Amino acid sequence: MIHVAARILKEEIFLKIKRFIGGSLQSNGYVLYGQTGGNCYIIDPGYQPRKFIDFIKENALAPKGILLTHLHHDHVGAAEAIRDALACPIFMHEEDAFVYKGVVDQTLKEGDTFELDGESLEVLHTPGHTRGSICIMAAKSRVCFTGDTIFDTDLGRTDLAGGSEADMKYSICDVVNKWENDIVIYPGHDNGCTMKKVRIYNAEFIALRDGNGR
Repeated sequence: MIHVAARILKEEIFLKIKRFIGGSLQSNGYVLYGQTGGNCYIIDPGYQPRKFIDFIKENALAPKGILLTHLHHDHVGAAEAIRDALACPIFMHEEDAFVYKGVVDQTLKEGDTFELDGESLEVLHTPGHTRGSICIMAAKSRVCFTGDTIFDTDLGRTDLAGGSEADMKYSICDVVNKWENDIVIYPGHDNGCTMKKVRIYNAEFIALRDGNGR
């Protein structure tokens, strides 16, 4: 379990971020909440629901929802247990929800937003890893939760069901590449980093952006 905080900006708006790492694939799940506690959102709880539940209860947080970046089990496996324990809805993009076998209380689409302690969490549709993959941008806090779209040194796989290299190229070139260098990505696996470092060290991102494939 790793506890980090997004940067403080002039508006004094920032998120606290609790990261849980679980499972054989070392998947990242997150709890997002404000500086003074209160409401929270959960992103991609793949494993060990009790850890999420205990953290939320111990910090007297009020969960407003579970946001799933895509449908793969290592990102959704604990969602229903948390939903049932804390009475909060599950959200997933409509393209993945259409084929997902689990519970989805409300579908998402490009541009949907969730408010959290003065911050706006915006849904960005970034297909490629799956048809309904999303990233969740918190622009004021300068952080983005990228699921399995992009990591610190590579990109998500496109050879699984619903994956598409053409869609991934669109997502990287037309969405991710527009993010400013100071945006910090929090991916579904591995460690976070700035977009500045992505542009230097992520060979798959560079190759796809420059039209050289990967």
